[in-house]
Amino acid sequence: MAKGVHGSSRVLGAVLVVAALASAATGCSDSAEPDRGAPGPAAGQQARAQEQGAAGALNAYVEKVHKQRAARVLAAKKWGLAKPPLEAPAPPAVKPKITTRKGFETDGEDLPPVFTTVPTKQKIVFLTIDDGAEKDPELLRMMRELKIPYSAFLSDYVVKDDYAYFARMQKSQEAGVSLHNHTLNHRYLPGLSYKQQKREICGMQDVIEKRFGTRPPLFRPPYGNYNEDTLRAAATCGVKAVPLWAAEAFPDHMEWREWDRDLHPGDIVLTHFRGKEDWKGSMADMVRRVMNVITAKGYAVAKLEDYV
Repeated sequence: MAKGVHGSSRVLGAVLVVAALASAATGCSDSAEPDRGAPGPAAGQQARAQEQGAAGALNAYVEKVHKQRAARVLAAKKWGLAKPPLEAPAPPAVKPKITTRKGFETDGEDLPPVFTTVPTKQKIVFLTIDDGAEKDPELLRMMRELKIPYSAFLSDYVVKDDYAYFARMQKSQEAGVSLHNHTLNHRYLPGLSYKQQKREICGMQDVIEKRFGTRPPLFRPPYGNYNEDTLRAAATCGVKAVPLWAAEAFPDHMEWREWDRDLHPGDIVLTHFRGKEDWKGSMADMVRRVMNVITAKGYAVAKLEDYV
């Protein structure tokens, strides 16, 4: 998934768009009533004008791509990354079908799927951050400047003292940062009754909708623990899928779920909103660590909501 390949595909896309616009313009001119008071341009002149327009649009697109890549290189140096993050490919036109990972099933039917990896052959992974305890403004600047997409799974008991921070996070990137459900109080859900679980999950749906304007489709149970009641309760309040994780990132190391201790296409990477009081480093240190690992292994970070 080399950057040159992605750049070429985007350039080709730009050419096709420009050609389509030129074709549409020609079709319109053929069907319109001609101005009999003045002669139209010669066929050769019209073709040259279309070629110049297409070339100008393509050059502008290429220049924009080059500027974006240059900014990414400078941002990587500023934030101390070993290499600039790789660019993710365009998202699929049709999202892949998500099913529950084998061994993660319950006896219930028609429940939200539980998964650790999104089915794809592309060398992409997804970065997710849990709970919301640390409100580090440096994280927002770093992720915006590096253009790294990520998703936040929030618990109300640690975010309610500063909803404004997560409102800024939500709007901190051009494509937006999605805020999802991690329950009200981060309790061990299998130890609760169905009614109690429903309150934890649906209550957080209500908080996110009220504070941030959207009712999230994704939910992650605390500690990754759930039972059938958890999934039934989540489904009643609009949850469509339950992403867990295949790897977890810390400022000084990575932890792996899979036996080969490696990344795989579509893996979900977990980390937490934590600082130096809890970790051997800051959130910026964590981002440096995880991005150096991801990039060194030839992966790009994609936006989870584009695939789920």
